[in-house]
Amino acid sequence: MSGASAVNALILTGFGLNCDNETAFAFEQAGACAHRVHINSLIRGDVRLADFQILAFGGGFSWGDDHGAGVIQALKLKNNIGKDLLAFVDAGKLVIGICNGFQALVNLGLLPGLDRDYTRRSVAITYNDCGNFRDQWVRLVPDADSPCVFTKGLGVSDYPVRHGEGKVVADPEVIERLVANRQVVFRYADANGAPANGVFPANPNGAVDDIAGICDPTGRIFGLMPHPEGYNHFANHPDWPRQKAAARRQGKSIEETITTGIRLFENGVNYIKSL
Repeated sequence: MSGASAVNALILTGFGLNCDNETAFAFEQAGACAHRVHINSLIRGDVRLADFQILAFGGGFSWGDDHGAGVIQALKLKNNIGKDLLAFVDAGKLVIGICNGFQALVNLGLLPGLDRDYTRRSVAITYNDCGNFRDQWVRLVPDADSPCVFTKGLGVSDYPVRHGEGKVVADPEVIERLVANRQVVFRYADANGAPANGVFPANPNGAVDDIAGICDPTGRIFGLMPHPEGYNHFANHPDWPRQKAAARRQGKSIEETITTGIRLFENGVNYIKSL
């Protein structure tokens, strides 16, 4: 474990999760000390969750998405370290869930956390309307008034998606509360940044109200289907050659810019540093 002044981020690994290296790299680029920890190490007590300030549920296909994406992971964690997770949240620390991690967070009940209840499941993430796995880049528009720690100061952002079950659904009254509370953090948009209005492929899965990510009322727990860790270098973006040429004509260099993917993680790291 790193020194007391370091921001220590725990990235879960094991059982089909496969984005842990990318996620750890993004946290390191953002200034954190990233620790890839197998789920069983937490359950056995070899590693203490309390020693970290940020917990990341990364992407992948935990337990092969058997019984639904993120379901078994949520049950395994809830039944073994459920109290530790709630204590972590009660301590005001940060949690981020990406793709499969987002699915696990809603199954755990950590999201959306309405009425500060972090045990009740009120949102589901189900099969894409298109009927198949989507591997593409999407454009996202954040709610500038959302309390979400991770998206402060972010504008329109492009990230990749890689999922077969990404459609966010909930009862209409739950969606209304999320919108009213500014808990809908990211929405899918078209190439011009206008609402996707459910139109495929700008909205790749048919999510209600174009929802791509939500947070809890405090803004410290955040889940999203797109992969910000997948945009950790300017050349990750499919349009980078044009962007590079356009920047050169303006006397700029995109090699020196920090991607919106890394900026998202920086927001979390800087929040912890400010405490």
